[in-house]
Amino acid sequence: MLGVLSLVLLLLSPLAAGHARGAEIVKADPSSYRVTRGAHAGAGELLFSGLVGAKVFNTNLTFVHRGVLQPKGGIGHHFHSHMEEMFIILDNEAEFTINGRTSRIAGPAVVPCRMGSSHAVYNPTDRPTEWMNIAVGTRKGEYDSFDLGDDRVGAPLDETPVFISGRLDRSLLRPAENQHGGKGTVQYRRVLGPAVFYTNWSYVDHLVLPPGTSVGKKKHAGVEEFYYVMSGSGVAQLGEQQTAIEKDHGLSILLNDVHGFENNGNSDLEFMIIGVAKEKWELDTVAVE
Repeated sequence: MLGVLSLVLLLLSPLAAGHARGAEIVKADPSSYRVTRGAHAGAGELLFSGLVGAKVFNTNLTFVHRGVLQPKGGIGHHFHSHMEEMFIILDNEAEFTINGRTSRIAGPAVVPCRMGSSHAVYNPTDRPTEWMNIAVGTRKGEYDSFDLGDDRVGAPLDETPVFISGRLDRSLLRPAENQHGGKGTVQYRRVLGPAVFYTNWSYVDHLVLPPGTSVGKKKHAGVEEFYYVMSGSGVAQLGEQQTAIEKDHGLSILLNDVHGFENNGNSDLEFMIIGVAKEKWELDTVAVE
């Protein structure tokens, strides 16, 4: 029993649009968001579009979506049997459900749903909530779902979540001096590590570069990454090319892609980073001169 959202995912995914290697930088564009009602039998409206599809990556990152949970809107209770998903809210707050237990969590926050668990998200507030959804599968490019017909509106709330979640909270960051040969002291934290996930999803990282700092050039032979710019602006070094980046840019870093970052602006440059390995537990970083 596929939900309404599954068809929309295929229609909006860059995989379906035929994106290929070379589309390393994309930007979330609210004017491209489409209205979806009843996503997985959820309440109200969801606005979203695909940022990256499976065809871009060599690993099993399935998609990255960006959008808005409208007030009193959400995604209904459903399962994935062969993939893991993570709902992200960048502001406001939302009610997250994992395996039938629901808690309200303030953004910015990430809530992964491990393979075989059920999940849902609902915006109970009167304000839009900036939202993302990232999925990693066991089989490249395949999407599956089973809807439970439950919008979770009015679900009883646990004060303390009884499921895995992570806060993208700057107060939890720790200083990292000359990270990978870069300039100055940046702020970094691994929010979730590989033990959280059943798939080859390796980590969720949070990184902030104050003005004038940088992260040196590096590459990964066994891990691909997706960087999302949460705030600020700066420069990305991708191979031999330098490219300006800013809030709502997404960068796909593929196997052995040389990459580094510099904040040449006047405010902090903030990233959320997703890492997906070729093989479970395979993590590597090689500094590049």
